[in-house]
Amino acid sequence: MPPPPHLDPLSLDLSRPVADQEAIRRVNPQRFEMEQLTAIVLLDREQELIAGYKDVRDDEFWVRGHMPDYPLFPGVLMCEAAAQLCSYYVVSAGRLTGGDFLGFGGLEEVRFRGMVRPGDRLVLIGKALKIHPRQTVFNVQGFVGDRLVFQGNVIGMPLKQDGGAEEG
Repeated sequence: MPPPPHLDPLSLDLSRPVADQEAIRRVNPQRFEMEQLTAIVLLDREQELIAGYKDVRDDEFWVRGHMPDYPLFPGVLMCEAAAQLCSYYVVSAGRLTGGDFLGFGGLEEVRFRGMVRPGDRLVLIGKALKIHPRQTVFNVQGFVGDRLVFQGNVIGMPLKQDGGAEEG
């Protein structure tokens, strides 16, 4: 049974981003093929919610091979987009301590419930469950329209550019 949405994805005003790709780049380090967010459309620090989206294009690096003649946005990239959303929340709020950036620490309870194809807009909604100096956990839901296509918990941890994790 799918969980209830953190908020109705159709209630989001996707035409008025609070952060476009340039603003996301000022916070998140991913570039080129690994940039998986198009915009942030909601930052609710009181409820610890964030929402954004990725416009899935037909010229992306994975389209030719996943799956030929029927391209499906890979689940691992949905998870990466969700992690980038969560990272934006933590870093932009000044809640990253002890590291240079928030790294991907793991996934829990991930389920894929539908396909995402080129031309789709994947709307991501994240709710912070834990923000701690050594670990963050967000429950993230992904939608195409009002259809839940994936869900799971994204774990983040502060990393240093010298390759180490934060000591503590």
